[in-house]
Amino acid sequence: MDATVNLTVNGVKWTVTTDAERSVLEVLREELHLTGTKYGCGGGRCGTCAVLMDGKRVLSCTIPLSEADGKAITTIEGLASGDSLHPVQEAFLEEGAMQCGYCTSGMIMATVALLKEKPRPTDEEIVSWMNVNLCRCNGYPKILNAVRRAAEKMRR
Repeated sequence: MDATVNLTVNGVKWTVTTDAERSVLEVLREELHLTGTKYGCGGGRCGTCAVLMDGKRVLSCTIPLSEADGKAITTIEGLASGDSLHPVQEAFLEEGAMQCGYCTSGMIMATVALLKEKPRPTDEEIVSWMNVNLCRCNGYPKILNAVRRAAEKMRR
């Protein structure tokens, strides 16, 4: 059943009329053409589709559009400020924390959410938090280094 939903995505207000049961991921990619958020498993098991909704990490493939009405969503496209990357994006680049890059946007969004909640996470907290996000290339040591570096950058 179609519904009209109001969203704020990366600071821009959108009104979308579509099937209210479509996932937020589908609407971001297909209606708003924000393709940085990737489709992975389709069932909330890989973290590739992570975005921030009202500042909290959500797996956008599992959220029906109807639950996003009136919410503020931040995607990977919304992190940078002009030509300046977000400190988490910088840290991932500096550490080379990507191989194929497919999981990277979800990893970065998860890291942003983690560092909002825990500015000084322990390695155990990082691993536990990031456990939702899968890297099929097994780049975990570099990802852990990138999260540590991002935490340091954000504390400065």
